[in-house]
Amino acid sequence: MAAPESECLFSLDPYHVSEELGFILPDPLEELPPYYQPWMDIALHVPELVHSHKLRLHINDMPLLSIQFLQKHSELRLAHLALSAMTMGYVWQEGENDMVEKLPHNLAVPYWEVSQRLGLPPILTHADAVLANWKKKDPDGPFDMENLELLVSLPGGDSVRGFFMVTLLVELAAVPALRNIPTVINGVRCGDTEAVATALEEISQSMQDMTDALKLMHDYVDPSVFYGIMRIYLSGWKDNTSMPKGLVYEGVQEEPMEYSGGSAAQSSLLHCFDELLGIKHEETSGEFLTRMRNYMPPAHKQLIQDISLQPSVKGFIQQQASERLNQAFQRCVKKLVVLRSYHIKVVSRYITVPAARARQLRKQCRESEQEMISRAPTALEERGTGGSGIMSFLKTVRNQTKDTLLPETDKKKLHHS
Repeated sequence: MAAPESECLFSLDPYHVSEELGFILPDPLEELPPYYQPWMDIALHVPELVHSHKLRLHINDMPLLSIQFLQKHSELRLAHLALSAMTMGYVWQEGENDMVEKLPHNLAVPYWEVSQRLGLPPILTHADAVLANWKKKDPDGPFDMENLELLVSLPGGDSVRGFFMVTLLVELAAVPALRNIPTVINGVRCGDTEAVATALEEISQSMQDMTDALKLMHDYVDPSVFYGIMRIYLSGWKDNTSMPKGLVYEGVQEEPMEYSGGSAAQSSLLHCFDELLGIKHEETSGEFLTRMRNYMPPAHKQLIQDISLQPSVKGFIQQQASERLNQAFQRCVKKLVVLRSYHIKVVSRYITVPAARARQLRKQCRESEQEMISRAPTALEERGTGGSGIMSFLKTVRNQTKDTLLPETDKKKLHHS
């Protein structure tokens, strides 16, 4: 007998997930109250100030502001984005050459306080640079590359916009999949095989759309600009040999603190899909992915946790012996493998290949001041900006996804998926 309806309702409502935009922050604020103009005057010009080597000077002269006039969630998110961009620029203004050991108190103290209010770390995260860093040029126009722009940027010109905006469009492509997660959970709880199958089919289509959106990276981001200029400004002070101790947040505490740089693993999307489908990541890769959940808005981290506590979707499917249900589950896992495999290609194009080229150029000792790629940060050579040893990590995660496929009972099933 089906369970009572009241027990069958899992909903996204408590988790700050938008019906239209998923994890994307709807209508991010573009301006803070006038009191915070000294922050915005600098945050909106980080690329130019880094280029002229004046960002640190401007930040050192900035007044220490109280965060008491930041009331709304949207104000706190814009403040965190602005302070994050200033921090990345301050730390990495001179590349690996002239490192700083501490963030000045007039930046560190309000940054720490805003971070505490939001439950985010005091470093640039995916939730800042992607989810809360967009506006439409034409408010009534479409949500696409032509009509989107950044609120705050980093050094790297159009490639920075391309990188963050394509990532935003991947988040947007995932919205139908997110909307169907409660349908799957409630269907499993209530024993509704048709509802579960339909929802899984929609999720797999959405995953395909995410891969297609990711393919836009190729058109909008130049690999040598990403590797040679942008990447250091996305890097953190944990697992980074050029900042082995971390960073002192002056006025917060005397000991240095370590935080990881930006990473695709900070997006809540694949964590949700992994938990829904019962995909397990063991050992080192699992530890890194779990740690990245601390870089997400707390409500989104809670959603991932709560999905993991639901009855097993895979277990339900194995009990049902429904061909349609089996196919829908298999297709979901396979589309997730395809997405992760494509991400590996992207990382190869933007990190592995340029890293090999940079090593080669350095070996040849060319006088190549023009070659930005050979001056790229060496500490990060084969690592993601989040600090993971990137290729082995991504391949392990992809292979662990494959391991979740149902055992094939006969060969025909392979051809249907």
